[in-house]
Amino acid sequence: FGKQFENKGATLHTLTTAPTAASLSKASVYIVVDPDNVKDNPNPNYMNAQDANVIANWVKDGGVLILLANDSANCDLVHFNSLSNKFGIQFTNESINMVKGNAFEMGAAYTTYQNGVIKYRNKIYVKEVSALNITGNAKQLAIADNKIVAAISAYGKGQVLAVGDPWLYNEYVDGRKLPFGFQNFEAMKQIAQWALSNNKK
Repeated sequence: FGKQFENKGATLHTLTTAPTAASLSKASVYIVVDPDNVKDNPNPNYMNAQDANVIANWVKDGGVLILLANDSANCDLVHFNSLSNKFGIQFTNESINMVKGNAFEMGAAYTTYQNGVIKYRNKIYVKEVSALNITGNAKQLAIADNKIVAAISAYGKGQVLAVGDPWLYNEYVDGRKLPFGFQNFEAMKQIAQWALSNNKK
């Protein structure tokens, strides 16, 4: 995923401390992936109201925020929702696309019409994903059956994209594991292009 940004001229940095207005002022796109719960880390750095406000203000000023969560058994959604809820997006405890072995079709989801990010009816693979609830400005980006697995939301001058699974990791975009027909690589490129084209920072 990072290579797609670099290919378009972006420079990657990792923020290893809590976000501040000063640290985020140097970024046009901010990506938060798979927030730890106590199963992953005995001392997780949970999202909190102060950090959520800092990030929301940065988005409002023109930043592009990408939230890649996970199902409730594998990440912290309770505190993470204090951020996503600001944009009308809630990660629920309902886990869907529970793929058994290599039954990849159980992980299929499809992008929705005129979503502004990924071409309509792209078929993507998302496994063990948190279903989303959306309100306000939020719009569905991809669905599995009738459940929302990805959403976007406009907030001030900025944009937010949220997926209930960190599905952009290498094994699902390098063309080696998924069978023909899934378009994760193409969707990944389109998300990077959208993010860099929509930032106002």
